[in-house]
Amino acid sequence: MYRIAITGPPRIGKTTICRRVIDSLGYKVGGMSTSEIRDDDRIGFRITDLMTGVTGTLAHINGTGPMIGKYHVNLADLDDIGAKAIERSIDAELIVIDEIGPMELKSERFVHAVEMTLSSDRPMLVTLHRRSRHPLAERIRSGFKVMEITRENRDRIVYEITEKLKT
Repeated sequence: MYRIAITGPPRIGKTTICRRVIDSLGYKVGGMSTSEIRDDDRIGFRITDLMTGVTGTLAHINGTGPMIGKYHVNLADLDDIGAKAIERSIDAELIVIDEIGPMELKSERFVHAVEMTLSSDRPMLVTLHRRSRHPLAERIRSGFKVMEITRENRDRIVYEITEKLKT
């Protein structure tokens, strides 16, 4: 069982790396992914259940949930889609959680779901907010191989991660 956390500055390509690793492995993958919602500028983030393809809104500039920067976190979709996807991922060959960051950590159900997967024997690939000092983020830093993504290594790192997760 191999567990990798990738981290790096915003927009460096962490989500793209996760997608490329998933495509390279061909495993049954569970968990969740995030992506930007754009309208000229970034106006929010989408959340996707990797096993079912169900999508929702993680955060948006318009909303009523807790604020992180200029975004309102949509706790309903985060719990009903994101946390549920992580809970369901226990049956997958690889658990992917993109991302464990300030928005996601606003949900107790999300935190509990991630803690449940940490207690499993499944290989994991997660993206980790690089400045978060939340206890869950610290637990992942101490138990996973943490790889910092840079412009120089982001293309070759897909191969490195794929090889490690194959073993």
